[in-house]
Amino acid sequence: MMVGDDLFEGLPVHGARRSAQVGRGAARMREPVRDQVELRAVDIDSLIGQDHAVRVIWSYVEGLDLSTLEDRIKAREHRPGHPPISPRLLLALWLYASSDGVGSARALERQCGSHDVYRWLCGGVSMNYHTLSDFRVGCADLLDRLLAEHLAALADAGLVTLDCLAQDGVRVRASAGAASFGRKATLDRHLSIAEAVVDQLKHEVDARSDASTRRIEAARERAARERGERLRAAQVALDEIERHRQAREEKRGNRKKPKEPRASSTDAQARVMKMADGGFRPGYNVQVASTAGEQFVVGLEVTNAGSDHGLMRPMLERLRALSGHLPRRYLADGGFGSAEDIEWAHGEGVEVFCPPTQSKHGTDPFLPRRGDGPGVSAWRARMASETGKAQYKPRSICECIHARWRNWNLRQLTVRGIEKVQAVVLCYALTNNILQGHRLANG
Repeated sequence: MMVGDDLFEGLPVHGARRSAQVGRGAARMREPVRDQVELRAVDIDSLIGQDHAVRVIWSYVEGLDLSTLEDRIKAREHRPGHPPISPRLLLALWLYASSDGVGSARALERQCGSHDVYRWLCGGVSMNYHTLSDFRVGCADLLDRLLAEHLAALADAGLVTLDCLAQDGVRVRASAGAASFGRKATLDRHLSIAEAVVDQLKHEVDARSDASTRRIEAARERAARERGERLRAAQVALDEIERHRQAREEKRGNRKKPKEPRASSTDAQARVMKMADGGFRPGYNVQVASTAGEQFVVGLEVTNAGSDHGLMRPMLERLRALSGHLPRRYLADGGFGSAEDIEWAHGEGVEVFCPPTQSKHGTDPFLPRRGDGPGVSAWRARMASETGKAQYKPRSICECIHARWRNWNLRQLTVRGIEKVQAVVLCYALTNNILQGHRLANG
Protein backbone atom coordinates (compact mmCIF):
# COMPACT_ATOMS: atom_id res chain seq x y z
CA MET A 1 0.00 0.00 0.00
CA MET A 2 1.14 3.52 -0.80
CA VAL A 3 -0.93 5.20 1.86
CA GLY A 4 2.19 6.51 3.59
CA ASP A 5 3.26 8.49 0.56
CA ASP A 6 0.00 10.42 0.47
CA LEU A 7 -0.46 10.69 4.22
CA PHE A 8 3.00 12.05 5.05
CA GLU A 9 3.62 13.97 1.86
CA GLY A 10 5.90 16.94 2.24
CA LEU A 11 7.92 15.62 5.20
CA PRO A 12 11.75 15.66 4.90
CA VAL A 13 13.31 12.41 3.73
CA HIS A 14 16.19 11.44 6.03
CA GLY A 15 17.60 8.88 3.67
CA ALA A 16 17.97 11.43 0.92
CA ARG A 17 19.68 13.85 3.29
CA ARG A 18 22.22 11.27 4.42
CA SER A 19 22.99 10.28 0.82
CA ALA A 20 23.59 13.91 -0.06
CA GLN A 21 26.47 14.03 2.42
CA VAL A 22 28.93 12.27 0.18
CA GLY A 23 31.85 10.59 1.93
CA ARG A 24 30.70 11.26 5.52
CA GLY A 25 28.43 8.24 6.15
CA ALA A 26 25.78 7.84 8.85
CA ALA A 27 26.32 9.25 12.32
CA ARG A 28 27.61 6.82 14.96
CA MET A 29 26.09 7.21 18.46
CA ARG A 30 25.95 5.25 21.72
CA GLU A 31 22.40 3.99 22.07
CA PRO A 32 21.05 2.22 25.21
CA VAL A 33 20.70 -1.56 25.05
CA ARG A 34 18.65 -2.60 28.04
CA ASP A 35 18.19 -6.31 27.33
CA GLN A 36 21.84 -7.21 27.80
CA VAL A 37 23.11 -9.26 30.76
CA GLU A 38 26.13 -8.01 32.67
CA LEU A 39 28.04 -8.91 35.83
CA ARG A 40 29.22 -6.10 38.07
CA ALA A 41 31.57 -6.05 41.03
CA VAL A 42 30.12 -3.50 43.48
CA ASP A 43 31.50 -2.49 46.86
CA ILE A 44 28.25 -1.70 48.69
CA ASP A 45 30.10 -0.14 51.61
CA SER A 46 31.48 2.57 49.33
CA LEU A 47 27.95 3.50 48.24
CA ILE A 48 27.03 4.66 51.76
CA GLY A 49 28.57 7.87 53.04
CA GLN A 50 30.56 7.81 56.26
CA ASP A 51 28.17 10.31 57.86
CA HIS A 52 25.00 8.50 56.77
CA ALA A 53 22.32 8.01 59.42
CA VAL A 54 22.30 4.25 58.88
CA ARG A 55 25.90 4.06 60.10
CA VAL A 56 24.92 5.93 63.27
CA ILE A 57 22.11 3.47 63.95
CA TRP A 58 24.26 0.42 63.22
CA SER A 59 27.03 1.74 65.47
CA TYR A 60 24.47 2.05 68.27
CA VAL A 61 22.96 -1.39 67.72
CA GLU A 62 26.39 -3.00 67.42
CA GLY A 63 27.24 -2.00 70.98
CA LEU A 64 24.06 -3.33 72.59
CA ASP A 65 23.82 -6.36 74.82
CA LEU A 66 21.13 -8.50 73.17
CA SER A 67 22.03 -11.72 74.93
CA THR A 68 18.42 -12.19 76.11
CA LEU A 69 17.33 -12.51 72.49
CA GLU A 70 20.37 -14.44 71.30
CA ASP A 71 19.96 -17.02 74.08
CA ARG A 72 16.58 -18.00 72.61
CA ILE A 73 18.17 -19.11 69.32
CA LYS A 74 18.11 -22.89 69.06
CA ALA A 75 20.61 -23.19 66.18
CA ARG A 76 24.04 -23.75 67.77
CA GLU A 77 27.52 -24.58 66.56
CA HIS A 78 28.09 -28.22 65.66
CA ARG A 79 24.34 -28.86 65.80
CA PRO A 80 21.78 -29.17 62.98
CA GLY A 81 19.26 -26.45 62.31
CA HIS A 82 18.81 -23.47 60.03
CA PRO A 83 20.32 -20.29 61.53
CA PRO A 84 17.77 -17.47 62.02
CA ILE A 85 18.31 -13.81 61.21
CA SER A 86 20.34 -11.95 63.81
CA PRO A 87 18.10 -9.94 66.19
CA ARG A 88 20.73 -7.21 66.03
CA LEU A 89 20.13 -6.87 62.29
CA LEU A 90 16.34 -6.93 62.68
CA LEU A 91 16.49 -4.18 65.30
CA ALA A 92 18.75 -2.02 63.13
CA LEU A 93 16.46 -2.48 60.13
CA TRP A 94 13.37 -1.32 62.01
CA LEU A 95 15.16 1.63 63.62
CA TYR A 96 16.42 2.92 60.30
CA ALA A 97 13.12 2.13 58.56
CA SER A 98 11.35 4.32 61.13
CA SER A 99 13.53 7.29 60.14
CA ASP A 100 13.04 6.52 56.45
CA GLY A 101 9.24 6.46 56.50
CA VAL A 102 8.93 2.68 55.93
CA GLY A 103 6.11 1.56 58.18
CA SER A 104 5.12 -1.94 57.01
CA ALA A 105 6.99 -5.22 57.00
CA ARG A 106 6.20 -5.91 53.34
CA ALA A 107 7.57 -2.53 52.28
CA LEU A 108 10.70 -3.13 54.36
CA GLU A 109 11.21 -6.52 52.71
CA ARG A 110 11.08 -4.87 49.28
CA GLN A 111 13.56 -2.21 50.35
CA CYS A 112 15.99 -4.86 51.58
CA GLY A 113 16.14 -6.31 48.07
CA SER A 114 16.36 -3.10 46.06
CA HIS A 115 17.70 -0.14 48.09
CA ASP A 116 21.46 0.23 48.61
CA VAL A 117 21.16 1.44 52.23
CA TYR A 118 19.08 -1.54 53.28
CA ARG A 119 21.28 -3.89 51.26
CA TRP A 120 24.25 -2.48 53.16
CA LEU A 121 22.50 -3.20 56.45
CA CYS A 122 21.50 -6.72 55.42
CA GLY A 123 24.98 -7.59 54.11
CA GLY A 124 23.66 -10.44 51.99
CA VAL A 125 21.13 -11.74 54.53
CA SER A 126 17.76 -12.34 52.86
CA MET A 127 14.60 -11.05 54.54
CA ASN A 128 10.96 -12.04 54.69
CA TYR A 129 8.13 -9.91 55.98
CA HIS A 130 6.84 -12.50 58.46
CA THR A 131 10.10 -12.43 60.42
CA LEU A 132 10.26 -8.65 60.28
CA SER A 133 6.68 -8.24 61.45
CA ASP A 134 6.93 -10.77 64.28
CA PHE A 135 10.10 -9.17 65.60
CA ARG A 136 8.71 -5.64 65.66
CA VAL A 137 5.44 -6.40 67.47
CA GLY A 138 7.21 -8.63 69.98
CA CYS A 139 10.04 -6.33 71.07
CA ALA A 140 8.15 -3.66 73.06
CA ASP A 141 9.82 -4.65 76.35
CA LEU A 142 13.25 -4.58 74.72
CA LEU A 143 12.66 -1.15 73.20
CA ASP A 144 11.37 0.19 76.51
CA ARG A 145 14.55 -0.97 78.24
CA LEU A 146 16.82 0.38 75.50
CA LEU A 147 15.06 3.75 75.62
CA ALA A 148 15.72 4.04 79.37
CA GLU A 149 19.34 2.88 79.08
CA HIS A 150 20.10 5.24 76.20
CA LEU A 151 18.56 8.16 78.09
CA ALA A 152 20.65 7.32 81.16
CA ALA A 153 23.80 7.30 79.01
CA LEU A 154 22.88 10.70 77.57
CA ALA A 155 22.34 12.07 81.08
CA ASP A 156 25.74 10.73 82.20
CA ALA A 157 27.34 12.42 79.19
CA GLY A 158 25.74 15.71 80.15
CA LEU A 159 23.72 15.98 76.96
CA VAL A 160 20.36 16.02 78.70
CA THR A 161 18.89 17.02 82.05
CA LEU A 162 15.74 15.48 83.49
CA ASP A 163 14.78 18.26 85.92
CA CYS A 164 12.33 19.85 83.46
CA LEU A 165 10.11 17.64 81.30
CA ALA A 166 7.17 18.30 79.00
CA GLN A 167 4.17 16.17 78.08
CA ASP A 168 2.06 16.31 74.97
CA GLY A 169 -0.11 13.93 72.98
CA VAL A 170 -0.19 13.12 69.30
CA ARG A 171 -3.08 11.34 67.59
CA VAL A 172 -2.19 8.64 65.08
CA ARG A 173 -4.70 7.14 62.65
CA ALA A 174 -5.53 3.53 63.46
CA SER A 175 -5.57 0.65 60.99
CA ALA A 176 -9.37 0.65 60.94
CA GLY A 177 -11.99 2.37 58.85
CA ALA A 178 -14.91 4.39 60.09
CA ALA A 179 -17.29 1.87 58.53
CA SER A 180 -15.90 -0.90 60.77
CA PHE A 181 -17.60 0.63 63.84
CA GLY A 182 -20.95 -0.87 64.73
CA ARG A 183 -23.41 -1.06 67.59
CA LYS A 184 -24.23 -4.20 69.56
CA ALA A 185 -26.99 -5.40 67.25
CA THR A 186 -24.77 -5.01 64.17
CA LEU A 187 -21.84 -6.79 65.79
CA ASP A 188 -24.08 -9.64 66.97
CA ARG A 189 -25.42 -10.09 63.44
CA HIS A 190 -21.96 -10.10 61.89
CA LEU A 191 -20.71 -12.54 64.52
CA SER A 192 -23.49 -15.01 63.82
CA ILE A 193 -22.71 -14.82 60.09
CA ALA A 194 -18.98 -15.36 60.74
CA GLU A 195 -19.65 -18.38 62.96
CA ALA A 196 -21.91 -19.90 60.30
CA VAL A 197 -19.21 -19.40 57.66
CA VAL A 198 -16.62 -21.08 59.91
CA ASP A 199 -18.86 -24.11 60.43
CA GLN A 200 -19.52 -24.39 56.71
CA LEU A 201 -15.84 -24.15 55.79
CA LYS A 202 -14.89 -26.74 58.41
CA HIS A 203 -17.35 -29.14 56.84
CA GLU A 204 -15.96 -28.44 53.35
CA VAL A 205 -12.37 -29.02 54.50
CA ASP A 206 -13.29 -32.38 56.01
CA ALA A 207 -15.27 -33.40 52.93
CA ARG A 208 -12.61 -32.66 50.27
CA SER A 209 -9.73 -34.99 49.55
CA ASP A 210 -7.28 -33.07 47.30
CA ALA A 211 -4.54 -31.27 49.18
CA SER A 212 -4.50 -28.01 47.21
CA THR A 213 -8.21 -27.40 47.69
CA ARG A 214 -7.94 -28.29 51.37
CA ARG A 215 -5.23 -25.66 51.82
CA ILE A 216 -7.39 -23.01 50.16
CA GLU A 217 -10.40 -23.91 52.25
CA ALA A 218 -8.29 -24.00 55.41
CA ALA A 219 -7.05 -20.48 54.67
CA ARG A 220 -10.61 -19.27 54.17
CA GLU A 221 -11.64 -20.93 57.42
CA ARG A 222 -8.77 -19.28 59.28
CA ALA A 223 -9.74 -15.86 57.90
CA ALA A 224 -13.37 -16.35 58.96
CA ARG A 225 -12.28 -17.56 62.40
CA GLU A 226 -10.05 -14.53 62.89
CA ARG A 227 -12.90 -12.24 61.89
CA GLY A 228 -15.08 -13.91 64.51
CA GLU A 229 -12.40 -13.32 67.13
CA ARG A 230 -12.22 -9.65 66.21
CA LEU A 231 -15.98 -9.35 66.47
CA ARG A 232 -15.98 -10.93 69.92
CA ALA A 233 -13.23 -8.52 70.96
CA ALA A 234 -15.40 -5.65 69.69
CA GLN A 235 -18.27 -6.88 71.85
CA VAL A 236 -16.00 -6.82 74.90
CA ALA A 237 -14.93 -3.30 73.93
CA LEU A 238 -18.58 -2.23 73.84
CA ASP A 239 -19.04 -3.25 77.48
CA GLU A 240 -15.88 -1.35 78.44
CA ILE A 241 -17.03 1.80 76.62
CA GLU A 242 -20.43 1.56 78.29
CA ARG A 243 -18.87 1.32 81.77
CA HIS A 244 -16.61 4.33 81.15
CA ARG A 245 -19.52 6.39 79.85
CA GLN A 246 -21.71 5.56 82.83
CA ALA A 247 -18.94 6.46 85.27
CA ARG A 248 -18.29 9.75 83.48
CA GLU A 249 -21.98 10.69 83.37
CA GLU A 250 -22.44 9.84 87.06
CA LYS A 251 -19.46 12.04 87.93
CA ARG A 252 -20.92 14.92 85.95
CA GLY A 253 -24.41 14.38 87.35
CA ASN A 254 -25.89 14.10 83.87
CA ARG A 255 -29.15 12.14 83.81
CA LYS A 256 -29.49 12.07 80.03
CA LYS A 257 -29.27 8.67 78.43
CA PRO A 258 -25.97 8.46 76.51
CA LYS A 259 -25.81 7.34 72.90
CA GLU A 260 -25.40 3.66 72.21
CA PRO A 261 -21.67 2.90 72.02
CA ARG A 262 -19.95 1.58 68.92
CA ALA A 263 -16.79 -0.51 68.51
CA SER A 264 -14.63 -1.49 65.56
CA SER A 265 -14.76 -5.01 64.16
CA THR A 266 -11.27 -4.43 62.68
CA ASP A 267 -9.40 -3.05 65.70
CA ALA A 268 -11.45 -3.34 68.88
CA GLN A 269 -9.10 -1.10 70.89
CA ALA A 270 -9.21 1.83 68.45
CA ARG A 271 -11.51 4.75 69.23
CA VAL A 272 -12.90 7.57 67.13
CA MET A 273 -11.18 10.76 68.28
CA LYS A 274 -10.54 14.28 67.11
CA MET A 275 -7.43 14.58 64.96
CA ALA A 276 -5.07 17.51 64.48
CA ASP A 277 -6.93 18.70 61.38
CA GLY A 278 -10.24 18.89 63.28
CA GLY A 279 -11.73 15.73 61.76
CA PHE A 280 -12.88 12.65 63.66
CA ARG A 281 -11.33 9.31 62.70
CA PRO A 282 -10.33 6.01 64.37
CA GLY A 283 -6.98 6.45 66.09
CA TYR A 284 -4.78 6.18 69.15
CA ASN A 285 -3.60 8.88 71.54
CA VAL A 286 0.18 8.62 71.94
CA GLN A 287 1.35 10.39 75.09
CA VAL A 288 4.98 11.56 74.95
CA ALA A 289 7.06 12.91 77.83
CA SER A 290 10.23 14.61 76.64
CA THR A 291 13.00 16.93 77.72
CA ALA A 292 11.75 20.45 77.18
CA GLY A 293 14.63 21.78 75.09
CA GLU A 294 16.72 18.90 73.76
CA GLN A 295 13.87 16.95 72.08
CA PHE A 296 14.59 13.58 73.70
CA VAL A 297 11.73 11.17 74.46
CA VAL A 298 11.79 10.19 78.13
CA GLY A 299 8.54 8.24 78.46
CA LEU A 300 5.83 7.02 76.13
CA GLU A 301 2.36 5.59 76.64
CA VAL A 302 -0.31 4.65 74.09
CA THR A 303 -3.93 5.09 75.09
CA ASN A 304 -7.28 5.12 73.31
CA ALA A 305 -8.64 8.03 75.34
CA GLY A 306 -9.85 10.79 73.08
CA SER A 307 -9.01 13.52 75.62
CA ASP A 308 -5.74 14.41 77.36
CA HIS A 309 -7.61 15.30 80.57
CA GLY A 310 -6.41 13.18 83.47
CA LEU A 311 -3.38 11.69 81.66
CA MET A 312 -0.72 13.70 83.50
CA ARG A 313 -0.55 11.61 86.66
CA PRO A 314 -0.29 8.22 84.88
CA MET A 315 2.67 9.53 82.86
CA LEU A 316 4.41 10.92 85.94
CA GLU A 317 3.96 7.60 87.72
CA ARG A 318 5.39 5.82 84.72
CA LEU A 319 8.39 8.15 84.68
CA ARG A 320 9.04 7.45 88.35
CA ALA A 321 8.84 3.71 87.71
CA LEU A 322 11.37 4.01 84.86
CA SER A 323 13.91 6.40 86.37
CA GLY A 324 13.21 6.26 90.11
CA HIS A 325 12.46 9.97 90.51
CA LEU A 326 10.14 12.72 89.31
CA PRO A 327 11.08 15.94 87.49
CA ARG A 328 11.20 19.22 89.39
CA ARG A 329 9.18 21.09 86.76
CA TYR A 330 6.58 19.60 84.45
CA LEU A 331 5.20 21.43 81.41
CA ALA A 332 1.91 20.33 79.86
CA ASP A 333 -0.64 21.60 77.38
CA GLY A 334 -3.91 23.15 78.53
CA GLY A 335 -5.89 19.96 77.99
CA PHE A 336 -4.00 18.21 80.80
CA GLY A 337 -5.18 20.66 83.46
CA SER A 338 -6.86 18.28 85.90
CA ALA A 339 -7.11 19.72 89.42
CA GLU A 340 -6.67 16.26 90.95
CA ASP A 341 -3.45 15.66 88.98
CA ILE A 342 -2.05 19.10 89.82
CA GLU A 343 -2.79 18.63 93.53
CA TRP A 344 -1.17 15.18 93.50
CA ALA A 345 1.92 16.49 91.70
CA HIS A 346 2.25 19.33 94.23
CA GLY A 347 2.29 16.77 97.03
CA GLU A 348 5.09 14.92 95.21
CA GLY A 349 7.20 18.06 94.88
CA VAL A 350 6.54 18.67 91.17
CA GLU A 351 5.77 22.18 89.92
CA VAL A 352 3.19 21.91 87.15
CA PHE A 353 3.14 24.51 84.38
CA CYS A 354 -0.12 24.22 82.47
CA PRO A 355 -2.35 27.07 81.24
CA PRO A 356 -5.81 27.02 82.82
CA THR A 357 -8.87 26.70 80.63
CA GLN A 358 -11.09 29.72 80.10
CA SER A 359 -14.24 29.84 82.21
CA LYS A 360 -17.64 29.71 80.51
CA HIS A 361 -18.74 32.65 82.65
CA GLY A 362 -15.84 34.86 81.61
CA THR A 363 -14.17 34.96 85.03
CA ASP A 364 -10.42 35.26 85.38
CA PRO A 365 -9.03 31.67 85.37
CA PHE A 366 -6.01 32.75 87.44
CA LEU A 367 -8.08 33.91 90.41
CA PRO A 368 -8.43 31.52 93.38
CA ARG A 369 -11.63 29.50 93.47
CA ARG A 370 -13.62 27.82 96.17
CA GLY A 371 -12.38 24.30 96.74
CA ASP A 372 -8.84 24.91 95.46
CA GLY A 373 -6.21 23.01 97.38
CA PRO A 374 -2.73 24.37 98.12
CA GLY A 375 -1.34 22.80 94.95
CA VAL A 376 -3.98 24.28 92.65
CA SER A 377 -3.71 27.69 94.34
CA ALA A 378 0.06 27.71 93.85
CA TRP A 379 -0.40 26.62 90.24
CA ARG A 380 -2.82 29.48 89.47
CA ALA A 381 -0.45 32.03 90.99
CA ARG A 382 2.50 30.52 89.17
CA MET A 383 0.83 30.63 85.76
CA ALA A 384 -0.36 34.21 86.33
CA SER A 385 3.19 35.47 86.97
CA GLU A 386 5.57 36.57 84.22
CA THR A 387 8.21 34.20 85.57
CA GLY A 388 5.85 31.25 85.22
CA LYS A 389 4.91 32.23 81.68
CA ALA A 390 8.58 32.49 80.73
CA GLN A 391 9.33 29.06 82.22
CA TYR A 392 6.40 27.59 80.30
CA LYS A 393 7.59 28.78 76.87
CA PRO A 394 9.98 25.85 76.13
CA ARG A 395 7.01 23.45 76.15
CA SER A 396 6.27 24.13 72.49
CA ILE A 397 9.70 22.78 71.49
CA CYS A 398 8.56 19.25 72.36
CA GLU A 399 6.15 19.35 69.42
CA CYS A 400 9.19 19.20 67.12
CA ILE A 401 9.32 15.50 67.98
CA HIS A 402 5.77 15.03 66.69
CA ALA A 403 6.62 16.96 63.53
CA ARG A 404 9.69 14.79 62.98
CA TRP A 405 7.56 11.66 63.33
CA ARG A 406 5.08 13.05 60.83
CA ASN A 407 7.95 13.59 58.40
CA TRP A 408 8.92 9.97 59.06
CA ASN A 409 5.44 9.02 57.86
CA LEU A 410 3.92 8.18 61.26
CA ARG A 411 0.45 9.14 60.09
CA GLN A 412 -1.46 5.85 59.91
CA LEU A 413 -0.58 2.64 61.65
CA THR A 414 -0.23 -0.73 59.94
CA VAL A 415 -0.73 -2.78 63.14
CA ARG A 416 -3.75 -3.27 65.40
CA GLY A 417 -4.03 -3.25 69.17
CA ILE A 418 -2.46 -1.04 71.84
CA GLU A 419 0.44 -3.41 72.55
CA LYS A 420 1.54 -3.54 68.92
CA VAL A 421 1.06 0.20 68.50
CA GLN A 422 3.25 0.71 71.59
CA ALA A 423 6.05 -1.33 69.98
CA VAL A 424 5.82 0.64 66.73
CA VAL A 425 5.91 4.05 68.41
CA LEU A 426 8.79 2.95 70.65
CA CYS A 427 10.80 2.32 67.47
CA TYR A 428 10.21 5.92 66.45
CA ALA A 429 11.07 7.19 69.94
CA LEU A 430 14.35 5.28 70.18
CA THR A 431 15.36 6.30 66.64
CA ASN A 432 14.64 9.92 67.51
CA ASN A 433 16.86 9.74 70.59
CA ILE A 434 19.71 8.00 68.74
CA LEU A 435 19.89 10.53 65.92
CA GLN A 436 19.25 13.53 68.19
CA GLY A 437 21.99 12.38 70.57
CA HIS A 438 24.38 12.01 67.65
CA ARG A 439 23.58 15.56 66.48
CA LEU A 440 24.20 17.05 69.92
CA ALA A 441 27.38 15.04 70.52
CA ASN A 442 28.86 16.09 67.17
CA GLY A 443 27.33 19.55 66.92
